[in-house]
Amino acid sequence: MQAPAPGIRIGDEVRDALAAGRPVLALESTILTHGLPSPRNLEVGLASEVQVRELGVTPATIGVVDGTPVVGLSPAEIERLCTSETVVKASLRDLPIARAKRLDAGTTVAATAWLAHRAGIRVMSTGGLGGVHRGASETFDESADLGTLATTPITLVSAGVKSILDIGATLERLETLNIPVVGYRTDRFPAFTVTDSGFALDYRVESPSDAAALALARDELGLPQAVLVANPVDAAKQLDPELHDRALAEGLAAASAQGITGHDTTPFLLDHVQRATGGASLEVNLEVYRGNVALGAEIARAVAG
Repeated sequence: MQAPAPGIRIGDEVRDALAAGRPVLALESTILTHGLPSPRNLEVGLASEVQVRELGVTPATIGVVDGTPVVGLSPAEIERLCTSETVVKASLRDLPIARAKRLDAGTTVAATAWLAHRAGIRVMSTGGLGGVHRGASETFDESADLGTLATTPITLVSAGVKSILDIGATLERLETLNIPVVGYRTDRFPAFTVTDSGFALDYRVESPSDAAALALARDELGLPQAVLVANPVDAAKQLDPELHDRALAEGLAAASAQGITGHDTTPFLLDHVQRATGGASLEVNLEVYRGNVALGAEIARAVAG
């Protein structure tokens, strides 16, 4: 564990839990600031913290308030980020800019994982991980999440990656970056709102204690990479695969016709899929997140012993 930098603030509840060796779970905030509509985002943010506490774990929602990265936002700070009209999205590279300009920001997986690790938190939950975008062989469009996880030894619970990405290429990059990927009670890599992306996994774990043992083995070897636990949404609750494929194909065609590229592609496609599925994708998104939060809390307990 590295000492937190002077520019990072750790909430009192999180600091006390870490000092006492109690389990803590990190939660990212871009799902609240940029992934969900208001007022649903605030409801989800506060409910997730309640869910974590009910499982005997201290929640540490992470974000940037007035330029300061905060590990363990207060309810008032969560509300501020969820209701601000000027809140930005901050990956790791954006943290110094947000600090210098005193911005409010939701933190991505990359920024959240790095801040959590600096604070001494060992487990994090998110919805879907960023990855390699379609057409990246020409655009080099790849999420900073991957590079950060290659140098940040945290255990991350995610429902795979968003299906709008190039999943095969993402798995190849994860392998190249030496990031262990295991399925939670599955041999198939999930695709966020869909249980099976069509890609197989070489390894799986069957319990939170298995995931904790994998993290311990990584630490004993002195390796710097994160461990990715791919946790699929229940097949009975996934977005209908045929509906998903049709909505995604239509969204990709619309993006191409409108010349939408780069960082504008992901929000455009997610919005298109949500509208094309009559809001069903949003409800599955929330189901995915709740499942990952629950599993992350269980793994945090196992890691804390």
